[in-house]
Formats: sequence, structure tokens, C-alpha cells
Amino acid sequence: MTGHFGQSGAGREGVGAQASPPPSPERRLRSPARYLRSLLSVHTVAGQVFVLQLGLVVLLVVAAVVALVLQARGAVLEEARQRSVVGAETFAHAPGTLAAMQSDRPSALLQPQAEAARKASGVDLIVAYSPQGIRWTHRDPRLIGKHLPGHVAEPSDTSRTETFTTTLGPAVNTTVPVKDAGGKVVGLVTVSITVHHTDQQVRGQLPLLLGSAAGVLLLGTGGVALMKRRLRRQTHGLDPAEMRRMYDHHDAVLHAVREGVLIIGSDGRLLLCNDEARRLLDLPADAEGHHVADLGLEPRMGALLASGRTLTDEVHRAGDRLLAVNVRETAPYGGPAGTAVTLRDSTELRALAGKAEVAQERLKLLYDTGMRIGTTLDVTRTAEELADVAVPRFADVVTVELLEPVLHGAEPPWGTTALRRMAVSGAARQDAPRHPATELITSLPTASMTAETAGDPPSPRSRRPAAPAAGEPDPDYSALDIDIGRSLPETNRPVLERDLRTADGWRAQDPEATQRVLDQGIRSLISVPLRARGAVLGLANFWRGEASGPFEEEDLSFAEELGARAAVSLDNARRYTREHATAVALQRRLLPQTLPEQSALDVAFRYLPARAGVGGDWFDLIPLPGARVALVVGDVVGHGLHAAATMGRLRTAVHNFSALDLPPDELLGHLDELVAHIDADETREGNGAAITGATCLYAIYDPVTGRATLARAGHPGPALVRPDGTVSFPDVPVSPPLGLGGSVPVETAELPLPEGSRLVLYTDGLVEARDRDIDTGLALLRGALATGADRTPEETCAAVLEAVLPERPSDDIALLVARTRLLEPDRIAEWNVPSDPAAVSPVRTGCTRTLESWGLSDIGFTTELILSELLTNAIRYGTQPIRVRLLHDRSLICEVSDGTNASPHLRRAATTDEGGRGLFLVAQFAERWGTRYTPGGKVIWTEQSLDDGDRVPGPDLTDALLDQWDEPAL
Repeated sequence: MTGHFGQSGAGREGVGAQASPPPSPERRLRSPARYLRSLLSVHTVAGQVFVLQLGLVVLLVVAAVVALVLQARGAVLEEARQRSVVGAETFAHAPGTLAAMQSDRPSALLQPQAEAARKASGVDLIVAYSPQGIRWTHRDPRLIGKHLPGHVAEPSDTSRTETFTTTLGPAVNTTVPVKDAGGKVVGLVTVSITVHHTDQQVRGQLPLLLGSAAGVLLLGTGGVALMKRRLRRQTHGLDPAEMRRMYDHHDAVLHAVREGVLIIGSDGRLLLCNDEARRLLDLPADAEGHHVADLGLEPRMGALLASGRTLTDEVHRAGDRLLAVNVRETAPYGGPAGTAVTLRDSTELRALAGKAEVAQERLKLLYDTGMRIGTTLDVTRTAEELADVAVPRFADVVTVELLEPVLHGAEPPWGTTALRRMAVSGAARQDAPRHPATELITSLPTASMTAETAGDPPSPRSRRPAAPAAGEPDPDYSALDIDIGRSLPETNRPVLERDLRTADGWRAQDPEATQRVLDQGIRSLISVPLRARGAVLGLANFWRGEASGPFEEEDLSFAEELGARAAVSLDNARRYTREHATAVALQRRLLPQTLPEQSALDVAFRYLPARAGVGGDWFDLIPLPGARVALVVGDVVGHGLHAAATMGRLRTAVHNFSALDLPPDELLGHLDELVAHIDADETREGNGAAITGATCLYAIYDPVTGRATLARAGHPGPALVRPDGTVSFPDVPVSPPLGLGGSVPVETAELPLPEGSRLVLYTDGLVEARDRDIDTGLALLRGALATGADRTPEETCAAVLEAVLPERPSDDIALLVARTRLLEPDRIAEWNVPSDPAAVSPVRTGCTRTLESWGLSDIGFTTELILSELLTNAIRYGTQPIRVRLLHDRSLICEVSDGTNASPHLRRAATTDEGGRGLFLVAQFAERWGTRYTPGGKVIWTEQSLDDGDRVPGPDLTDALLDQWDEPAL
């Protein structure tokens, strides 16, 4: 081998001696002329470099000259254009030009000025002429008064500059109109400049350019000479023997490197190979000179070496080795046609790369775990995300079981063993496992689930599930009975079963079920307790089939890390579930579940909490005395327990204020004070919620008059659908939101509502969203209400939500739809009563007849007693007008009104008192009674049940009744 390579080196030495022999002392002493000729000879490298430099310099000089010419011509032309424009503008707008053009002798006035300006500015021509094209000025006086050739009949009223070519060269012509005060063109001025000398600048710079080119050539010549001297100095004038020794050293290095080297000729014969190539390819000793196909190589490797195609670090198998192959052509590098092949053994490097790839894959899986697990605050979804992220990148099948209290947001108590399977991933059918998802599993202690420690250490190979070999079907785990190994280990530590076939403790739990698992090809298991913040939440089981290889010790630590990250997300979801359940429970207790019975309205409602959590929207329906009904819709800013609790306080306050029968404006005023007090309390306690912020709409509907009184504080106004289907948004005065201290008084609006009208109350979450404004929402609401005039309130709620509900609601939505009714006129009886005690008897008689016509004779005695007492008090203590009204609704309502606002008070009279028992009797015989104030006085009202009959008074009441009956007023 060495001799062969030495022969190759000798051949190369001979060629080198003939092409460029080492310099001798005689050649160094030759004349400078001969040395210069040899230096510049095209047969030498130095001469070729010099010729190349000369050509480049000539091209650069020519290009520079052309660029200078073009640049100079463009600069001169641009200068002429600017001078022409400036000259024309200056002369046209000079003082006296306009007056001269408008005079009777424009030529006499303008010609001296034009000639003086032309000589002073150095332009070629200044011509002033009339709009009809008659010259007033010209350098040649003979042309004055002559028509301008090529003149346009309609002169332009804007300046224009033209460039054209004359016999003397390029010329620039600028024409500027002269206008009077009215904008009319009086005359025109044309300034012409001819460009004569564009090459003067070129001639001025040409010596510098040529001098630079000459300097470059001199430097290039010196560089070539220096390079040639440097090359000869570096070779030290070596003779052939010395060159041979140098090639011998190269030969030794070639055979010493740990990389195979092959030189293959163009005919496919092996010309050269080193010792490493012989070892890697197992070549015979006399391999040189033979064709590659005759060397006994593997077919794929032989075809690759003979193909001659270029390769870069392409890995191919040679026996039990993996070789990185590089192939390059030798011809471009000065050698004969052929290829140079290098071979590098990458088997060990491949193993290290495999480990690095596995580590990288694990890191990426952990990163994906952080991104994909915990995207929602739902316990079930988080468990499913854990199972999905690990299949198939870490395990073939994953099951996740959680302790039962975790699903409800509670802390898992110590010793809890009941698990519920929440996620199964990797099985083809969810109904295949013995314990499908969401089924309760009774866990058993598994002391036998111990980590396997015996056996040989794991081999350095990839732990990720391996793909089946070519032609093999994918493993089917659809019928897998994955209910074994689901118990929590007593030590709460991860458990590894490398080979389930030899895990006697695991198989002893349920021999029949474990055998079914083994029959499906499952061979390895890791069980990891899901622990977060010191509490065990459940168990994650990772299963691998036979094709994926068993789990190893390093997989155990990775599974523990995977479970720890998932457990934190599960615990966050558990805590959110607990808080959300608390808020939902509080909300359900605070919002009305059903609406009270009443006859004034047909009502339907909807409440949709925000996705982010329970909010502060609320609604209510409150029956009021006199068959009236109050409708309430409100909104507390924010979400969560604080908003829900504040909403409950406001709703209770509205109920309390409604019990006082306050008008809407006064009720909202009291509610505003309450919110301000809440804000002050929150500020003093330092809870960080300085401003509660709430809005409210309060409406009272009276079915007797068919009118509604409304007031709102920062809340969206209602929508009104009349019986004919007309939709409108009544103008209800808006006051600032609640809690701002009552800086602006609350105003009310009164609306007449025909029977069958629909009053729609809602919160801003229905019509406002992040991706649309309130005008768009109101337009959608109008469109939803305009269709279907005969819809019921329930149908209206469904239609509104379908048409108006945002795709992703970001706020709570409360919707209340009420269809109005009117109390029948024959169920209303009224009397005007004079201020005379004798008027009580006729009214009582009329009341008795009315009750008989209504079929309420059974409660006639009680009603007469109540009416007599109330009417007597009104006559005795009140002022006109005094009125009595009976309403036949779900109960019998008796109302006595007078012109004073003094409120009666219930008290228990002493035995010696002569009076004071009237309201006591009223309270005993009526189900409810009370007082409400009106702008003109007050109304005392009572309600009696229609089906209770007469109440039988006791002995004490009988005596009091007889005493009252004997009074003259009755």
C-alpha cells in the first residue's frame, strides 16, 4: 500500500517538475527585462493574474468614464432646467411685467427689460408674447411683432418646461403665464437655454481617473511579483527528493487517520484506500485495481460507491456498523476524473445521538405538558389532557383515576380509597375497558405493588414507544381490561412493573383480569400518585405494549415529573371547582327560583351566568298592594363571591323598600344610599374594592289603570312590544349608577301599556360584547322582538337569546319578559265618600251588594267590618277627597284613601280605653294590611282570602266588635 501511494506521489512530483521547476541561482541573476517577461507570461500563474487584473482595470475605467459622461450630462441638463424655470418665473412675476403687457406699447416697455435680463442671467432667449402668439420681445428685433410658430390657440394657465434637441445640442424651454388679478392670462414668457458643453466636467476628472487606474496597475504588477517571490520563498527551492519525502509524510498521515479514504476512478476501479477503509468495509489486501463490484461489498454499499453521486454525511449500513459516507468528485480539484470517498463510523455516535434525542423528546413532552394540561379549570378536562398528552409519546395507554372528593372540589380526606376513572386514552373504544371513564372504582391496598429493582441495568436505548416493524399491524388495545394496578400504593410513591408477566403481586390481585391484560400484549406499567401541595388527588397509570419496550428506571422519574405537573393543574381545577360551586350555590340561593303568583302579568325569565364565573346580575318580580307588580333588573359590577354577595344584599334591600310601597324614584334613592354605605364599609375594611358599582331598573305596573311607572339608575332602558308588534325603546330618564351619592335626582317615566303589551327588561350583557357595540345589540334585539307579535313570554325569551346572545358571552345576562293584563272593569268598585259619618252606612250597603254580585257573600261580614273601621277613621281624621275601592283579584282588596299623609299605627288598647281597637280588628280579620302614600295623600289597604269564609271571632273580639257596632258612626 505504501509503495503504491509512493508511486503516485512520484508521478505527481514529475509533473510538478516539468510545469514549474524550482528556481536556480542562475535564473535569479537574469536581466530585469527577461524577468519581467517571465513574470507577465500568460503561461504562468503570475502572468494570468496580471492579465486578469489588467482586464478588470480597463473595464472599470471604461465604466467610470461612461458613468461620468451620463452623470455630467444629467447634471448640466438639470441645471439648465432649473435656470430656465427660475428665469421665466422671475421675469414673469417681475414688477412692471403685468402692467407692460396690459399697456398699449408692450414691446417698447418689455424689450429693454428682456434683453437686460437675458444678458445678466446668461440664458439664450427670453421671449414675451401675447396669448394670441404675437411676440413682444426677442433677441432678434426683426422677429418682434411676428407670430410665434407652433403657438397653441388656447394657452395653458400653468407653467410648463420642455426639453428638446437642436442643432447646437439639447435645449430647455420654460413657459410661464402672466395672469391679472382675475386669473386671466394676459401674456406668456418663454426662457430658452441651450446646453453646449457637457463634456467639460468629464475632461476635468479624466486625468484623476486615468492616474488612479495606472496606480492600480502598478500596484497589481508589484503584487504579482511579490506573490511569485513569496511562493518561491515558501517552497525553499525544494528538489525532487525533498518533495518525495514530503509526500511520504502525507502517505503516513493518510493511513493514520480514523476515517476511511477511498479514491475510485471514473471506470469504477479502486485506486486508493487506507487502512481504516479496509477495516470498515472488510476489504481484501489486494483491493486496489479491482472494480468496486468485485470487492465483495453489500449490494447497497457497492452500488453507492460505484454510482459516483455526491453525498454528504449520508448514513448507510455496512454489516453491523452505521457509516457516514461523503462522496466528492476529484476532477474539480485538479485530479483525474473520479470520486473521493470518506467513511466515518457513527455507530457509537448514533447511540449517543439516540440518547440525546430521547432527552430532547422528553423535554419537549414536558413543555407540551405545561402548554396542554390545565388549559381549563375543569377537573375532568384536566385529567383527559394528561391522558392525551402522554399517548403515544410516552405510553400506549394511559388511565387517570381521581379520588371522589376531588371531583367536587373538596380536600381528599386521609385514608380515602374510592377512585373514579376520569380519563382513558389509547384505547380504540371507551366501552372496552372493564372500568370505563367516570365509573367508580373501589380501591384496595396494594402492598404487593413494589418497584422492581432486580435484574440487569437498562440498556442505553430509546424509551419512547417504538413503531411496529414494516408490515406489522399496529397493536390493538381496544379490548384492554385496564382496571388492574389502579390502587393507591401504601407509600404514595411511584411504582414500576417492568415486566407484568413476572409481577406476581400484581397478578395476584385479579388473576383473570390480569391475564386478559397480558393477552392483549401489555407488558409494562408505571403507576404514579398525583400529589399536589401535600395531598394525593388520584392515580395515573401508564401502560406499554410489547412493541414499545418495557419501562425503565429513568422512565419512572419522568412519569413522576409528568404526574407532578399535572397534579398542580388538577389541584388548581379542584380549588376553582370548590370556589365556583360555592359561588353557584350562593347565587342559586340569592336569585329567585320561581316567580310569585299574581294576575297582572304573564312573566318569563332567563339568567345565564358568565363563563368566567358567577356574576352580579339579578332580576325579581314583587307583588305589591292593589294588584300591582314591581319588575326589577339590576347588575353589580364584577364576578365571583363578592359580586354575588353584593347582589344578594341589594335584592334583599329592594324587597324591603318595596314592602314600604315606595315609588320607583324614592326606592332607587334609598338603594343608592345603601350602595354608598357598602362602598364606605369596604374601604374601611381595606378589601380593595373601593367602589361596588351597580345599576338598576325598577318598574311598577298597575293592572287597574294599565300604566307602568319606571325609573333607572345607570341601567339600559326597557324594550316595549305593543300588541300590533311595534317595537320601541321608551325614553326613560337615566340617572347615574348606584353608589355615586345621589348627585343627580332620579326621575321617573310613566308609560300607558295596552293589554297584551310585552315589556322586556334586560342587563347589558345581552346587547353588549367585546366584538360589538350596544347599537348593534339593540338592533338585533329589535329584530328579534319585531317578529312574532303573538308570542308568549317564554317564546319571546327563547327567540331573543337565539338572535341576540353573543357567541362568547363575557358578562352575565338577565332577561325578563312580561306581558300585561288588565283587571276587568266588573271586578272594580269605587265610591266617593263625603266627610260625614252618616255616609258609612250607604257605602257598606253598596259593598255588600257588590260582594254578592261577585259571589263573595261568605266574606261579606268581615269585609263590612274592615271597611267600616277604615272609612270611619278616614272621615274622623282625614280630609277630602275620601274614596273607597274594592278589587276582586286573587284576593279581595279593600282600599280607603284620603287627602292626609298621617299614617295610622296599630296598638293594643287598654281595658279602660274608649277607642284604639279599630286597626287591631282590621289586622285580626285581614290577611294583610298596610299604608302607601300618594302625591295627594295616602291609601290604607287590606287583603282578604277569597276561599276562607267568615272568620269566627273569639270572645274578646266579640265584645270589642259589639262595642264598636254600637257606635253611632256605624
